[in-house]
Amino acid sequence: MNADLRKIRILVAKPGLDGHDRGAKVVVQALRDAGYEVVYTGLHQTPEMVAAAAVQESVDAVGLSIMSGAHMTLFPAVIDALKSRGASDVLIFGGGIIPDEDMPALTKLGVSMIFKPGASTQQIVDWVEKVIRPKVEAA
Repeated sequence: MNADLRKIRILVAKPGLDGHDRGAKVVVQALRDAGYEVVYTGLHQTPEMVAAAAVQESVDAVGLSIMSGAHMTLFPAVIDALKSRGASDVLIFGGGIIPDEDMPALTKLGVSMIFKPGASTQQIVDWVEKVIRPKVEAA
């Protein structure tokens, strides 16, 4: 990563009651290893807690790890909580167990990307560079 570039700031959160955070921790470490500033909020976050942390930390993107099946509730709730805090420009991405048939609705809601099980950490880093980096550099 070029030292002249502003560090991209990413918040990774586990919203809801899902207690499976191994994948989220792997993603957090991979993003840190790639040179990004990463805030991990830990387990059992409410959408309001995620949005408040995102605003407080001035992040460029929020990654949600959802394994519980509550993605159609949690993604919109986090997006709404960010909007209510004036942070609608924060990109939302996610990963977890999300059925293909829910992808179009999530995209329509404003979710930038969903990484399915089996996605490599390199694919996530490449996406950050392709999608988030240009947004950060243009700001």
